[in-house]
Amino acid sequence: MSIIYLIINILQTILWVYLGISGLYLFIFAVAGLFPSRKDYSDVPDFRRIAVLIPAYKEDNVIVDVARKALEQDYPNELYDIYVIADSIQPSTIRELKQLPIQVIEVKFEKSTKAKALNAAMEQMSSNYDICVILDADNVMAPDFLKKTNQCFHGDAVTVQGHRIAKNMNTPFAILDAISEEINNHIFRKGHRRLGLSAAIIGSGVAFDFKFFKNLIPTIKAIGGFDKEIEVELLRKGYKIYYRHDAIVYDEKVQKPEVFHNQRRRWLSAQLHYFGKYFSDSVYYLFKHGNIEYFNKTFQFLQLPRVLILAATFVFTVIFVIINLLMKQKIASLLWLGLFVVIVLDVAISIPKRFFNKNMLLALKYLPQGIVLMTLSLFRTKGANQQFIHTVHGTADNLTSHKN
Repeated sequence: MSIIYLIINILQTILWVYLGISGLYLFIFAVAGLFPSRKDYSDVPDFRRIAVLIPAYKEDNVIVDVARKALEQDYPNELYDIYVIADSIQPSTIRELKQLPIQVIEVKFEKSTKAKALNAAMEQMSSNYDICVILDADNVMAPDFLKKTNQCFHGDAVTVQGHRIAKNMNTPFAILDAISEEINNHIFRKGHRRLGLSAAIIGSGVAFDFKFFKNLIPTIKAIGGFDKEIEVELLRKGYKIYYRHDAIVYDEKVQKPEVFHNQRRRWLSAQLHYFGKYFSDSVYYLFKHGNIEYFNKTFQFLQLPRVLILAATFVFTVIFVIINLLMKQKIASLLWLGLFVVIVLDVAISIPKRFFNKNMLLALKYLPQGIVLMTLSLFRTKGANQQFIHTVHGTADNLTSHKN
């Protein structure tokens, strides 16, 4: 019997330490995110030339409307241009796009990726720009997005991530997706910058110094995890990634369970791939060069998504509290209960107040389904990082209200 107790205690210690480290890490940055954002911008009205790049793969449903809205910026018209990178777009859609005062770059690949589309575009564009902004084909910039992003490019800034929020919350899964992204915004962008670390890149609503990006993009070969590869390269080389919380980009959230599953499968596959590829190297850079930022990023790849950490902690807390009570180990039970409280706080304080309403309560009924789908995604990650899994976008056009 003592051997069984020993095995149980070893197992619960390993699980508690792993979840405890994750919980403490998230708690530190969740609390930091409650404080006012760092001022990563200058008030000097120095307008730079901006190229807005919109890769669009089979996005006929949304791309024309997105291109029109991209022209509605509160920024000098002569200082920014919109480029739609049209990959596998229908001829009728191309004709509509060419009627707008934008640039259309048509591309076609045997195997499409975002990196290939951007690379092809940069090869055809002039270098007469200071900044390039990367959007997804469903993204809509707030009217002042370019103005606020432009203000961040002073000093040593080469990369600025904007605040991407939900464009639609018309289904329970869209609401859950919106909440998930805001938790990540709070912890991995606002919280990290508040403590002086780099913000995480999302992959859209992000701006780069134009010349820097033109040199960087040919080195990016990612099929899945385009944003993660760029982020790792930046941090390994010692660049800082800034974040502007009030520079808003509206992003369409997934509306159906099957789309949610495919998207998470792609994300998890990329996360595991880049952890395996870069973690040991980041440890070397940490001790050899004192590069905390690079190690911090690969450490994030080791962690489960927030909802799975919450679910796993709940399940293991229930199991081990019961077992520990039977084994008369009250302190161990209290440690599990304390850990669960910390994880719940991590999530609760990271969700913006505007989400706490009846719609959120209705959406939470679908959370178990979302957890199951994400858990299944963990076991279906093989090969997902080596194929282009396209997220199909609809025609949602109602922008959700936003208050800081």
